[in-house]
Amino acid sequence: MLEKLKTYAKTLKREIKVYQLVLTDPRTPWLPKVLLGFAITYLLSPIDLIPDFIPVLGHLDDLVLIPALVWLALKTIPDEVITDCREKVQRSHT
Repeated sequence: MLEKLKTYAKTLKREIKVYQLVLTDPRTPWLPKVLLGFAITYLLSPIDLIPDFIPVLGHLDDLVLIPALVWLALKTIPDEVITDCREKVQRSHT
């Protein structure tokens, strides 16, 4: 179980680096930049659409909204940009 968590953490760390490169790539359209920026801001912001102290629903909005924004942003980024950024991150780890 601990090994799975370590693998997941490494994958997450690598994907965050990929998204950072995607955001700074000039080929990335403005809409995904805005969507990813909003997702990050919403995640870090103390203000929520549904306050966290409301049982279940308070955390459910975070679990639905943030992945939905990231998914939508990734769908609007050209595939070659994501592929190039993943390759850059992969090369920097070898």
